[in-house]
Amino acid sequence: MLRKAALNTGIFFLYLVSLLPFWFLYGVADVIFLFLYYIIRYRRDVVWTNLKNSFPERSEAERRQIERRYYRYMADLMMETIKMITVSEQSLRKRMKPTNPELVNHYFKQGRSIIAAAGHYCNWEMAALAFGLLTTEKRIIVYKPQTNEVFNDMFNRVRARFGAILVAMRQTLRTMIAFKNELTFSVLVSDQTPNYHEINYFTNFLNQPTAVFLGIEKLAKMMDAVVLFYRIDRVKRGYYTYTLVPLIEHPKQTTDHEITEAHVHYLEKMIQENPQYWLWSHRRWKYKPEDF
Repeated sequence: MLRKAALNTGIFFLYLVSLLPFWFLYGVADVIFLFLYYIIRYRRDVVWTNLKNSFPERSEAERRQIERRYYRYMADLMMETIKMITVSEQSLRKRMKPTNPELVNHYFKQGRSIIAAAGHYCNWEMAALAFGLLTTEKRIIVYKPQTNEVFNDMFNRVRARFGAILVAMRQTLRTMIAFKNELTFSVLVSDQTPNYHEINYFTNFLNQPTAVFLGIEKLAKMMDAVVLFYRIDRVKRGYYTYTLVPLIEHPKQTTDHEITEAHVHYLEKMIQENPQYWLWSHRRWKYKPEDF
């Protein structure tokens, strides 16, 4: 009971912080960067190992530069994510702009539902919030529940502020069947690490054998849905664009794992272009093929 009360107090504090203007939050982010990078050295060993294994062709100096830029951006990301609790629709539309929203109606007019892959790249939380403004048809965000129910509920309420429907991973198939006669636009994060018992496919991603979910491929084939990539690009501090990139238009005509390889390697290409914006502090490579 006391723990839940403390968590609720923490959420109320985050709400108050979210009321502060962006310029003030970025000042806080500058301090947080120094604290994370130089003082507590938050997961520096994880980040460095991931960078070293992902970019063996780059020099140590180049990897150190990516590492530092990553921590600087992570501090910004933390503050921006808190700001999403109370950000106005007007501010959100200004800071997260779609480049080709007409593509949604293009496919909907054909009677095609859409499934988009996304990554933990740039500000995925701001993009999830903006996703709710993209269309008036069913907008579904598939998420992996957090172990902390209080914070899980808070994030889901924030993500659903502008009309998106939040669906836990294990409820995805049931939800898609329920909406089978309606047009839907669903977004799934493609770089989550599957639990040990869920792993049945590895691909080469960032120079390493990597366990990946096959959910996007299975759903796309079941629904004959167009597969896109939900690409986010940072324009400058606090400002982004997102682009809907067509990957597969006829999923039932693809071979096994073709869809999975397409979205995984599109994300890989983005990371190679601007690596500082991916979530390097995540323990992405916990499992190896030889473990199975």
